[in-house]
Amino acid sequence: MDGNVVYNGKVLVAGATGKSGEWVVKRLLHYGIPVRVFARDSDKALRLFGPGVECVSGKIQSATDIARAVEGCSAVISTLGSSSYSGESSPGEVDRDGVIRLVDEAAKAGVKHFGLQSSLAVTRWYHPLNLFAGVLTKKWEAEEHLRKVFSGQGRSFTIVRPGGLKDGEPLQYKLHLETGDRLWNGFINRSDVAELLVISLWIEKARNKTFEVISEGEEAQREGLAKYYDTLPG
Repeated sequence: MDGNVVYNGKVLVAGATGKSGEWVVKRLLHYGIPVRVFARDSDKALRLFGPGVECVSGKIQSATDIARAVEGCSAVISTLGSSSYSGESSPGEVDRDGVIRLVDEAAKAGVKHFGLQSSLAVTRWYHPLNLFAGVLTKKWEAEEHLRKVFSGQGRSFTIVRPGGLKDGEPLQYKLHLETGDRLWNGFINRSDVAELLVISLWIEKARNKTFEVISEGEEAQREGLAKYYDTLPG
């Protein structure tokens, strides 16, 4: 992070106890940005992050819980993702309705920026991943709602559509970004997706962007990932 750049504000992380969300919290803490996590399991959040990270417990199905979580936050980063075909952890409940509810409550609370981890191939209804209860279509519907709500009135969004997610430290791979959902497959470290979402908080060229990203090959990114936002059109 440029030493002259400071992000002033608290960031709510939704999906923080998942593998991707955990990396988002780590990268926010790396930059010294105040974090609040929204988690169903507050004990798990405490085990992962310790008492130094503020936690609001609640369910993504509850607008009241979400409103309590976003109060006083200037940004939201969501890595919410479904884990079952049906019930409260299904794509319809989490990837679509949960994210939409989060977007709406964030807007009501005066949140200025919303970062969302989505997925490669969300516009391709025939993609094999959509066999999982239409998960890609649900993510696409949530994306559309976020773009509609946060594209004006002093708000902004950044939607990152990663390929298959892997574990590993950030800034170890060269990245390839595309727009228009033209990438069919590929992989990327969760930590790099987290980094892209976190730096979108202060990078102007990240504002109101939707893009796909995969790793292109091992190559240390000593100067960070901000340069990749320069490659995006518009």
